[in-house]
Amino acid sequence: MRIISYIKIKTMGIKATYYGANGWLLEFDKIKILIDPWLNGDLTFPPGDWLIKGELTKKLDIPQEINYLLLTQGQPDHSHPPTLEKINKNIPVIGSQAASKVVNRIGFKNVTTLKPGEYYKYKNLSILATSGASVPNLENGYIIDCNLDSLYIEPHGFLDEKIKPRDLDLVISPVVDFSLPLAGKFIKGKSVLPELIKLFSPSTILASTTGGDIKFTGLINNLIKTDGSVEDISLFNNTNTNLINPIPLKQYVFE
Repeated sequence: MRIISYIKIKTMGIKATYYGANGWLLEFDKIKILIDPWLNGDLTFPPGDWLIKGELTKKLDIPQEINYLLLTQGQPDHSHPPTLEKINKNIPVIGSQAASKVVNRIGFKNVTTLKPGEYYKYKNLSILATSGASVPNLENGYIIDCNLDSLYIEPHGFLDEKIKPRDLDLVISPVVDFSLPLAGKFIKGKSVLPELIKLFSPSTILASTTGGDIKFTGLINNLIKTDGSVEDISLFNNTNTNLINPIPLKQYVFE
């Protein structure tokens, strides 16, 4: 009798392009997923520019042939109305409850709302929503699986305690803590890194959320305190995980 063993060989890989702030373009095989894009126009929050305002140093082109728009939060730095207005409304959108309300108002025709613990599945693509930050409503992180490739993304460093340990190829996360007087930490990148490494054993962590060619002004911007640095690799000592501080618009290929 001849015994034949079958071994899965990883052949696809992930391509990741950083667009600054929370924006990413991910490519799994032939699937392109645009995440939290802010590509044109200013960023403002109620009640006005005096509180905080973000300005891009240059307008960015919308990527071509997008298959999905994936939104983690409904806040304007994740669901940015001026950018969303310029995106094809026939592109399927997957988002948190707050994000879905934004894109529905703008006129997107195919919107899937995911609560933490819920999945979107189509052929070899699987997207699991995880609990993210409360700003003030509970928002989403995501675990994406496509063929043999896998990735976790959450833009504020809030880790869902219900996630079970598993190996992932990539993690996209802030690596710096941001805090405000009285409010405390609203981005917990540095704090969450040891937990992410232990939980997912990723080959690479891509620093996110705080990068890009962006100018911020306003009252809140002057009060923000930071802890950590994208240049600090001390937390990665004695691990097999690499840290990349991505250059905006450069495509990184992981096989």
